Amino acid sequence: MTTEPVDGAAILDRLHAVITRYVVLPSPEAIDAVVLWIAATHAMPAWAHAPRLVIRAPEKRCGKSRLLDVVEGMCCNPLMTVNASSAAVYRAIGTDEPPTLLVDEADTIFGGKNAEANEDLRGLLNAGHQRNRPAIRWDSNAHRLEKIPTFAMAALAGIGAMPDTIEDRAVVVRMRRRMAGEFVAPYRHRRDGPVLRKVAGELFQWLRGHLTELERAEPAMPLEDRAADTWEPLIAVADLAGGSWPARGRAAATVLTAEAEDTGHVSTRVRLLADIRTAFTTLGDPGAATTAELLATLNDDPEGPWQGFGPAGMTGKRLGDLLREFGISSATIRFPVGQAKGYHREAFTDAWKRYCPDRTVPPVPASSSQVSDGTDADPGTGQAVPAKPSVPAVSSENEPGTDGTGTPAVRRIGGVA
Repeated sequence: MTTEPVDGAAILDRLHAVITRYVVLPSPEAIDAVVLWIAATHAMPAWAHAPRLVIRAPEKRCGKSRLLDVVEGMCCNPLMTVNASSAAVYRAIGTDEPPTLLVDEADTIFGGKNAEANEDLRGLLNAGHQRNRPAIRWDSNAHRLEKIPTFAMAALAGIGAMPDTIEDRAVVVRMRRRMAGEFVAPYRHRRDGPVLRKVAGELFQWLRGHLTELERAEPAMPLEDRAADTWEPLIAVADLAGGSWPARGRAAATVLTAEAEDTGHVSTRVRLLADIRTAFTTLGDPGAATTAELLATLNDDPEGPWQGFGPAGMTGKRLGDLLREFGISSATIRFPVGQAKGYHREAFTDAWKRYCPDRTVPPVPASSSQVSDGTDADPGTGQAVPAKPSVPAVSSENEPGTDGTGTPAVRRIGGVA
């Protein structure tokens, strides 16, 4: 007796139809991403990485909890929670068939006063993105080390952004409130649950029959680094299904990753690098700027985060602490008005190229009349040391970073420029 081949594309199409019956998502690519993520939960033994699904919304009543309900109905071995302890989650994952963790109201877990108390849970979710990253605990009763598995698929829903480290490992879907004319069917767990579980059963049967193939899959990825790791299971499922799904999966990966980058969800340090680059442009791209000038420009931005760093906004000490990780430090520099603490622009060039290379960094001019008398004072000892090459403020007429009239092209210090 021959078994009819399973039509994976048709199963994904049915999954797509079920999701759009109950929820309005922001784009076709977002729908396809959720479809592929749900499917990928059924083949978790094949994956080296377990992508997170972050369902976030700017306000209440945007459908995030309803989408999580639908995900629960069709994912593999769901475990829904609103407020679980880290110990309970560790024990749940440490089973032979780890659950798909579904965390609603995640903003209350990771935001505000609860953030520090739930640091263990955040660490678990970060470690569990990659296989073979167990948590190690000391069992005082047995007097031995205990390795607790962390590898599991997880979806989180909440208002606003999740922690950077979680979103960096996630497929992020940004929900919106439905407009007039956008209709969905009401979801009732008892009535509609069996339909969803039937689709889940089809997914499980199809994908569990291809675990070896999926484990060996090395799909061509439109992304790199961690984003590629996160999306690879979804693209592998899309390729296995065939039909229109390989193209749709890659389109979803490209579009949703670009959306994540466009929202400027970057670390504080990278945001600071980009804003300092814009500050140098605002100041006329001098070869060096005083710490006071940079702080004034950063703190004057009404849309930037720096005013909230304390009563006086960003301070020189905090600025130095944040930049030190990039190997950038201040120096005592001679300016036309006298010596002052400041930063050479060339000190930022390498970091700008590596961490925020989305626009051309203006070249450092070779001449030197605004800054330097040939020596600088070492910031630690106060002794004279050879000065770093430094330059005057170059005439802004038609220079890079201006509009050609001498007016800096970027005046606002904002997100990653």
